[in-house]
Amino acid sequence: MNRIRLKQATGASQAPDISIEYLTRIEQGRDRNPSIAVVNALADALSRDPSERNRVRYLSKIIAGACSGHAQPAPPRRDVRPSVLETLRVLEPGIAMVTNRLGDVLAHTSAFESVTSGTGLLDADNPNLTRCVFTDARARTFFTDWDDVADEQAFDLWLAPSVDNSEWFTTELAPLAGLAFARRLNCHVVPQRGVLRLNHPSGCRLELLHETLDLSADARQLVVFLPVDERTAQAVEQLRHRPH
Repeated sequence: MNRIRLKQATGASQAPDISIEYLTRIEQGRDRNPSIAVVNALADALSRDPSERNRVRYLSKIIAGACSGHAQPAPPRRDVRPSVLETLRVLEPGIAMVTNRLGDVLAHTSAFESVTSGTGLLDADNPNLTRCVFTDARARTFFTDWDDVADEQAFDLWLAPSVDNSEWFTTELAPLAGLAFARRLNCHVVPQRGVLRLNHPSGCRLELLHETLDLSADARQLVVFLPVDERTAQAVEQLRHRPH
């Protein structure tokens, strides 16, 4: 039987060993539930960029009927690699955080804390952006384009690399978030990721571009926020020097 080996995007030495016949079944739609490893390896073999890879995973979940029926999952890990923490230190005084597709805020710069101060996001022992967006009334004022942010958080949760983690978090969130969350999670709306506009409780209005870098080794993301203009840059600087 002819077989090929695909190089995974993670750079792992052991990539999936896939038969030509199996690839043919996928192409012809006769196999509708390839594993995440196979989907990622195919995307890498086709030289897809990060947004296109997310789209491939999105479509594969749609075709597979998106999944249910798993054993009781464990909460996701919250540790962050020392090298990633050092990267955050280097980014100071910039605005940056480490998160995952569940919305957990795992680490952040001091500027990120300043920009989100007074919003309740970092008040919890285990802060989570998705929970804040859907359950804290302050979020609807803080995020000027709340609907767009809500779409983005729900879509990222649905794309979470571990279905078990998604189910665990959804069980925690759904009873509190209500229909606004459930409708988005079930509709799979692909978000429009543009300028993030914020109304800080201090009265500052901020406009930030955000770049997301996948940390594929541990399913984390490094998100860096950049002021779009000098007015926002000055406002961020003022927030950084405000007493907390």
